[in-house]
Amino acid sequence: MANRIVVSNIDIEIQKKKIKNMHLSVLPPDGKVRISAPVNTKDEAIKLFAISKIGWIKRQIDKFVNQQRQTKRDYVSGESHYVWGRRYRMEIGHDNRNNIEIKSNKLILTVRESSTTQQREKVMIEWYREQLKKKLPELVGKWEGIIGVQAESIRIKNMLTRWGTCNIKDKRIWINLQLAKKPIECLEYVVVHELVHLLEKGHNSTFIEYMDKYLPDWRVKKDLLNSFILDRYLEE
Repeated sequence: MANRIVVSNIDIEIQKKKIKNMHLSVLPPDGKVRISAPVNTKDEAIKLFAISKIGWIKRQIDKFVNQQRQTKRDYVSGESHYVWGRRYRMEIGHDNRNNIEIKSNKLILTVRESSTTQQREKVMIEWYREQLKKKLPELVGKWEGIIGVQAESIRIKNMLTRWGTCNIKDKRIWINLQLAKKPIECLEYVVVHELVHLLEKGHNSTFIEYMDKYLPDWRVKKDLLNSFILDRYLEE
């Protein structure tokens, strides 16, 4: 059940769930605020909780507001593109066969001379997908063994508001395509986070205990990931 309150002119979404403790989130890309609370929590208690966290909430919202959003890509020489957290300068080459390779600080995109922006974008998207496909099996296998769970499938798609999701019932995990742009430790954090959901559905104290146990520096990795803005212009 979802409701809303306003504290210090900040609109906050309230979700009451079958959890033990209240959980506060400030979500990308725009800094939407959400509080998840146990079903029987009184509205006044939720409001007092929000008031007690208002300084932190404002700081997190400011991060999103002040982040420089990526402009719409034209996929031309001179643009900056990121791969595993490193910035590369795009260089366009022409051939009948599409190809992408990295040389030094350059990301060389080879396409037909007549290719459109949309066609070049599609080539890039599929290349990012392949980078994730190369990294995920080893990373997922490692953490499945450590945590003692097994996902039925790991899939990749572009998401505008989440870095990853987990369907608990089907044991299916989705990984955001854009993670191929971020440092590898960000991908590791998301993988661990979603696998832990196979042990604990909610973001409650039990979930946090599991995260502390398996990935003690997860908060550092989470902060690093949340320092990036989701790219609105990367579409499937």
